[in-house]
Amino acid sequence: MRVGRVSEGVDRARRAALATVAFALLAPIAAFAQDPRAAIVQRAARAWLALADQLDADALWKAAGGRLQQSTSPAQLAEILKRDRAPRGATVQRAVATTSFASALPGLPEGGNYALVKFRSSFANQEAAEEHVTLEVGSDYAWRVVGYAIL
Repeated sequence: MRVGRVSEGVDRARRAALATVAFALLAPIAAFAQDPRAAIVQRAARAWLALADQLDADALWKAAGGRLQQSTSPAQLAEILKRDRAPRGATVQRAVATTSFASALPGLPEGGNYALVKFRSSFANQEAAEEHVTLEVGSDYAWRVVGYAIL
């Protein structure tokens, strides 16, 4: 009986050691799996969404990228916020679902440098929503919002 217990202990120790080695080998791969630009665009998207949460159309328009500013006036943006964002109420929770990068997105010219950040969000008056924030990097290398949809 005693030999069996010692053998079981050795097997457990070997499995634990193998698991530790496997984790140590795979951890660096996981750490580099996310595009390093992701944190930057997510931060830019969240800052812009904070202005949308405040329903501050002027600040939102000023913080937007040139494409959004060219296609929408501050007054139009205020109307969109009033119609589409205000009825949802205060933001309860917002979490990044995905972040992707592309050189072409629907409605935008090919050859650009775009990012799409999708958030799972909940609001006081809408428990489950999805927010899509499209960003473009400018000549100053800053990411700015050029599109927004809330579903």
